[in-house]
Amino acid sequence: MFKTTIAGSLPKPAWLAETGKLWPAWRVQGAELEHAKRDATLLWLKEQEDAGVDIVSDGEQSRQHFVHGFLEFVEGIDFEHKVKMGIRNNRYDAMVPVVVGPLRLRSRVHEVEAKLARAHTKKKLKITMPGPMTIVDTIADRHYGDKVKLAMAFADLLNQEARALEKDGVDVIQFDEPAFNVYMDDVKRWGIDALHRASAGLKCTTCVHICYGYGIKANLDWKKTLGESWRQYEEIFPALAKSRINQVSLECIHSKVPVELLRLLKGKDVLLGVIDVASENVETPQEVCEVIGKALKYVPAKHLFPCTNCGMAPMDREIARWKLEALAAGAALARKRYGSTGKRTGKKRGR
Repeated sequence: MFKTTIAGSLPKPAWLAETGKLWPAWRVQGAELEHAKRDATLLWLKEQEDAGVDIVSDGEQSRQHFVHGFLEFVEGIDFEHKVKMGIRNNRYDAMVPVVVGPLRLRSRVHEVEAKLARAHTKKKLKITMPGPMTIVDTIADRHYGDKVKLAMAFADLLNQEARALEKDGVDVIQFDEPAFNVYMDDVKRWGIDALHRASAGLKCTTCVHICYGYGIKANLDWKKTLGESWRQYEEIFPALAKSRINQVSLECIHSKVPVELLRLLKGKDVLLGVIDVASENVETPQEVCEVIGKALKYVPAKHLFPCTNCGMAPMDREIARWKLEALAAGAALARKRYGSTGKRTGKKRGR
C-alpha cells in the first residue's frame, strides 16, 4: 500500500552538469561524459533506495532536457539551425530544433541507462520519455505540416523504444505530457490516441505524467493566472479514465487542484504529487501523510502511489534528497495511520 515513486528527473551532480538549470551544459565531453552519466545514474539509484523510494528511476541523468534527450537520437531533425518558438501556448520562448525530413530512430535511446539501472537494483524500475503531444509542442516543423501527423510519427518512435525498454527489464514506462494541461481539446481529439500508439503492445505498466510544470519562473507566473481553482484536470481525466494507460501522475500538494477531481480517474492508479518541486521547503512526513489522507476519500488505497509533483531536475541536490526521504517517511506514516484498508476509521486496530 502507498508504494512511492518519483515523476522522473533528479538534479545532476555538479561534476556532471551545471546546477540549478533546466537546460544545463555538460561539464565534460566524449568518453568522460559517458562515464560521468553512468556514475550519476548509479548515485541517484542508490540515493532513492537509501531514501526508501519503492519504484526507482534513472533520474534522467543522461539527458540534458526531458524532451531533447529523446530528440537527439532521431534522424530528420536539424539541431544546427534552431529557431525561437513559443511553447506551452506561448508560456515561454525556447530555441528549438526543426523537423526537416522523415523521422526515424538513429539508434536505441535509453538502452545504456536502463540496462545499467536494471543491473543495479532489485526494485521496480521506471523509465520516462516525453509524450507525443509535448514533443510536438517543443519542436518546429518544416516537413509534416500537420501536428497530428507529426505526433503520430513521434508516437511510432516512442513505441519502438518503449518495446525495447520493456525487453531490457523496465517495469514502468511513463510518457510525460505537461502539454495535456494546456491543449485540453486536442487531448480528447488526438492526444490520447497518440499515447495509445506510443504504448501499443506493451505488457509492462504504462503511465502518463501531467503536471503544471517545473518550478521555474515562467511556470510560476502562469500558475498565478489560473485563479483560485485549477480545473484543467477536470476536462481530461474522464477521457484518460477510459484510456488504456494504466497510471496517471499528477500535481497535488501546494497546488490549487481540487482534490475531489481525483474521483474522475476511477479504475486508474494515481501517482499523487505529495512533494512540491517548486519550493525548497522540505515537506514533513505529517504533511505528506495528510495529502494522502485527503486523496483516500476519492482513490482506493491500492491505486494510490505517493509521488513528486513533477521532475526535480533544477533543484538543489541536497534538498532533493531530503524531499525523497520525506516522501518515503510520509508514505510509511500513512500506512500506519490508515491501516490495511486504507480508510480512516477513528479507532485503533484490534479494539
